[in-house]
Amino acid sequence: MIRSDTNELLIEVRNLRKYFPITKGLIVQRRVGDVKAVDSVSFKIKRGETLGLVGESGCGKTTTGRTLLHLYQPTGGEVFYSGVNLEDLSPKEMRQMRTKLQIIFQDPYSSLNPRMTVENIISEAMVYHGIVPRNQRRARVEELLSMTGLNPGYARRYPHEFSGGQRQRIGIARALAMEPEFIVCDEPISALDVSIQAQVVNLLKQLQNSLGLTYLFIAHDLSMVRHISDRVAVMYLGKIVEITSSRSLYRNPKHPYTQSLLSAVPIPDPSLEARRDRTILEGTVPSPSNPPKGCNFNTRCPVAVDVCFQEEPPLELCEEDHEVACHLVTTKNTPTSSE
Repeated sequence: MIRSDTNELLIEVRNLRKYFPITKGLIVQRRVGDVKAVDSVSFKIKRGETLGLVGESGCGKTTTGRTLLHLYQPTGGEVFYSGVNLEDLSPKEMRQMRTKLQIIFQDPYSSLNPRMTVENIISEAMVYHGIVPRNQRRARVEELLSMTGLNPGYARRYPHEFSGGQRQRIGIARALAMEPEFIVCDEPISALDVSIQAQVVNLLKQLQNSLGLTYLFIAHDLSMVRHISDRVAVMYLGKIVEITSSRSLYRNPKHPYTQSLLSAVPIPDPSLEARRDRTILEGTVPSPSNPPKGCNFNTRCPVAVDVCFQEEPPLELCEEDHEVACHLVTTKNTPTSSE
């Protein structure tokens, strides 16, 4: 199976929200607020596409991925997979759906059970869902190890016998065991050495082309996101502030936050291009339990105006296939600057 070039929509997320309650009291606990980790996030992913999700630590990227898969129960919003609303599924139907929706975890050290062999780790879901006959499981595990660049003879080894990069390949093999169509890659390279990061990203691209996979690729490294993603969504304080094609985002970022992120990406050889102007963000980082009125970014934005402190900007088209949540980009008349 090769990578699909169809425009068929595979994943659609509408106004997804995930709030974690803040409680007070030792004996009788009462809810006094919420941490708005994911706040009205919407995006679409076509079959065979990779959507990169980037932003600072704590902005809600991982929570978005896990809530999308219903590893966290959503506070609100809807997630559609091939037109099916996951909220409408019974527990039994959701268990069956999970064979098509998988995740690669960030930490290859804590995500693998140290008491289980590689064979047991990869085949655990096969046993649970009963999709591979017992006499064929060893062959399937060896096939998956070979597919991810590992020696099939490693099946009887334990996680502590592997390096970080090898452990992440085991995690990828485990995700592939269910023959999924969609995988959330939750910062799969952040815990690895730089040289290993490129190998894992190239492996993910190779698997996508050969198996027709669709990815939500969560990462901090914008240079890697540019390498693997077809489109990129930029997240800040639980909200998406910009989403467009990878080429458009890196050539012409619209949102001030995106511009600041890209200005921090190192230039491999400064002698080959003009030195990039560095944008240093100042001001305080708001708490997701008490976001500012208006635009979430107004406490750090270098170009904020009056309307930014009063009204929340919607995520709107500013150009073809380029959505931005910024008053200065989407409004025709530039408001008067704030004091």
